[in-house]
Amino acid sequence: MTKIETPLRAIIIHGAHGGPETNWFPWLHQELNAEGIEVVRPHFPTPEGQSLSAWFEVYDLAIEPLPPASTILVGHSLGAAFALRLVERSVKPVHGLFLAAGFVGALGLPDYDPINNSFFETPFYWSSIRERKGRAFRCWASDDDPYVPLSRSQDVATSLESPLEIVPGGGHLSSETRFDTFPEMRDAILAAQAG
Repeated sequence: MTKIETPLRAIIIHGAHGGPETNWFPWLHQELNAEGIEVVRPHFPTPEGQSLSAWFEVYDLAIEPLPPASTILVGHSLGAAFALRLVERSVKPVHGLFLAAGFVGALGLPDYDPINNSFFETPFYWSSIRERKGRAFRCWASDDDPYVPLSRSQDVATSLESPLEIVPGGGHLSSETRFDTFPEMRDAILAAQAG
């Protein structure tokens, strides 16, 4: 009897003051498509209308009509926190979880903290997230991120029991520091596809 393989879908989640066309997201989309992985890049409201409930609504409208697939969540900055919230509310494990410049809680940044607040109003249930994060997971952070201190990304990785790969001089792992491609992220996702 032939085993029917579930297709793989990567969902790329941008951060606050960001969008799906920024940073390395379009590049990663193309790279994964070339390897047969479906990619979805929802556009979440930010900064106007940004809230956890609004992002859940946009996510559900984008994903629920699609056929079933094994899900890989890719989150950048606040998108990493939102990916954690998605895993937390998921009934079954995701296939993989890949986070860049992730953090939880206020950062002391007046342009970000007020609009990010609803994402952190309740504690994260880390034991549930660890149970459902999938078999493939990894975190990246930079040693000179101007927004997210390295210790905050390390806290997320530690809570996930995930490796943290430090990118020297990578800034916020965004286009501000010429991060328009992210080969390490691509390679980790492709390894998860094979696994």
